[in-house]
Amino acid sequence: MDRDAILLTPGPLTTTLRTKLAMLKDWGSWDADFNAVTAGLRERLLDIVHGRETHVVVPLQGSGTFSVEAAVATLVPRTGHVLVPDNGAYCKRAARLTQMMDRKATVMPVAEDAPISAAAVEAQLKADPSITHVILIHCETGTGVENPLAEVAAVCERHGKGLIVDAMSSFAALPIDARTVRFDALVAASGKCLEGVPGMGFVFIRKAVLETCAGNSQSLAMDLHDQCVYMGKTGQWRFTPPTHVVAALSEAVAQFVEEGGQPARLARYMSNYRTLVDGMARLGFRPFLRPEVQAPIIVTFHAPGHPAYDFRKFYAAAKARGFILYPGKLTQVETFRVGCIGAIGANEMRQAVEAVADVLREMGIPSGAPGV
Repeated sequence: MDRDAILLTPGPLTTTLRTKLAMLKDWGSWDADFNAVTAGLRERLLDIVHGRETHVVVPLQGSGTFSVEAAVATLVPRTGHVLVPDNGAYCKRAARLTQMMDRKATVMPVAEDAPISAAAVEAQLKADPSITHVILIHCETGTGVENPLAEVAAVCERHGKGLIVDAMSSFAALPIDARTVRFDALVAASGKCLEGVPGMGFVFIRKAVLETCAGNSQSLAMDLHDQCVYMGKTGQWRFTPPTHVVAALSEAVAQFVEEGGQPARLARYMSNYRTLVDGMARLGFRPFLRPEVQAPIIVTFHAPGHPAYDFRKFYAAAKARGFILYPGKLTQVETFRVGCIGAIGANEMRQAVEAVADVLREMGIPSGAPGV
């Protein structure tokens, strides 16, 4: 094989050569040149959500989950009460980390194949005035369902509740505009739709609530208020930054802008999604979600109902053909997932479908159709 395997996952993703090459230089963590890279990157991230007037962006070392945990600890006081509408694995993770930090969390169960209802969120807020914040997973990556950010944000604003958005799999692909959608914090990461490499998260925090966050966090390393204040005074990260990840993300954002920004990125991902779903349908595969609730980020497919199907063998055979798939996250239904994001286009998606067809033939499975 003359290329690396294509990562059809929700992150890490396939990256461009330019992004990879950006990691070949070593940087001093307190050096003025690196501080300039960080500052420029923060400004361009704010531009993506049109947030320069209303928000600051605070980067943090680690995977995206580090930043979700940091956002909850920083934004929610220890006497706070968080509502977590739950339609998937990452909603459950948000609820768990909230509870582990001794914040009260109420989970609002929602079917895994349905988006969260803003009306149901509003009913919960009316029923329990002690709720101070809502955590919304914008794209629940466990299934690929898109949740209604603008509608939930409007409910939170109407009731004076804080909104923390996990936009890990949606930021830079799905439209998010801080001028029209009010959120107290929005969390994303380097290794998702910006097509950087993993290792850095970042949190947009509304300036109007930033000062109220001092002293909330019980963590030294993950206190976003302290990180923001320190960066404002010095231009530096408080603790050793992931310098190569920052440089790679800066280069990836430059390519994002060159491509045409969020609308162009969404258009490419939509093309990838359509190519994938249409091709897999011809092989008999059925998506778990209805098209109207599916985000063009990652698609959950029902596993073939044929007795010869085994995910580990299916995965290994697809990998041998140059494509890395993703296991399912559902507990009641056997599934697997295929990502539509990364530095790939419709041509790679067509090749992936051809590889899956070849794998089915090798395994003696005549169709990808699920069992009855």
